[in-house]
Amino acid sequence: CSLSRVMTSSIDTTFDLKAYLRDRQQRVEAALDASLQGQYPETIYQAMRYSLLAGGKRLRPILCLATCDLIGGTARMAMPTACALEMIHTMSLIHDDLPAMDNDDYRRGQLTNHKVYGEDVAILAGDALLTYAFEWVATQTQNVPADRILQVIADLGKAVGAEGLVGGQIVDLASEGSPDVSLETLNYIHTHKTGALLRVSVTSGAILAGADDSQVETLAQYADRIGLAFQIVDDILDITATSEALGKSAGKDLAAQKATYPSLWGLEESQKQAQQLVEAAKTSLADCFGTPAQPLIALADFIVNRTH
Repeated sequence: CSLSRVMTSSIDTTFDLKAYLRDRQQRVEAALDASLQGQYPETIYQAMRYSLLAGGKRLRPILCLATCDLIGGTARMAMPTACALEMIHTMSLIHDDLPAMDNDDYRRGQLTNHKVYGEDVAILAGDALLTYAFEWVATQTQNVPADRILQVIADLGKAVGAEGLVGGQIVDLASEGSPDVSLETLNYIHTHKTGALLRVSVTSGAILAGADDSQVETLAQYADRIGLAFQIVDDILDITATSEALGKSAGKDLAAQKATYPSLWGLEESQKQAQQLVEAAKTSLADCFGTPAQPLIALADFIVNRTH
């Protein structure tokens, strides 16, 4: 991490994460609503908005905004990318819920997209959100040098394609029902299926704000650790939480005979591993950025301690 950015490693224990999340969620919700206004044909825009505006933690956009702020940028610089990240994430949820994938009836406490609009429209709604995400970054990002915007677009494409989310999903599908999925394979699935989009959520905000290579690498390592911790906690919650708490069907991994971290390690060791990853992520940020990194440090704790 560049010495010019190193601050005191003391951490502000008075930081109000709830207020921070509430403020950022409200900003993101407003920007998402404004980004997707209904046009003809109405059905596709209704289906896109149905899932895009269905709530959720908005973790990926908030991570993008937080890193942009950390490096000295503004929310206005990063908001189009933040919205694009949520569009891509929403696409992945719509497609993941389809009968050909996880075949789920509920998402975020409401009927999944294909249950409301049909499988055909749901597939097209996901496709439309994915392509619109890149258009939105390219056309709406202002007061940022073109080379930074181009880098973010390239990184988004890599994160969501065969080298990222899609690749992880392919290996995940191929591993269903297999009794001997290795830890290496499980890590591959989740660093790509879940982790790749979280990584670019963190690095994109920093790139837009002009972070140097060292800063981007430190933030990427932070993202990789919280991304894996996020998935471990997801696996734990699939076993321990109710469908009402999750907002989707609980026990789906077990029913589909998917390899999970608890199935390899057990619950206690899985919780321990997630906590160790988060602690390492927090330490690396504190050492590099000090107190200004407190929002990202608090978000790491939020990921490992969440209940849904």
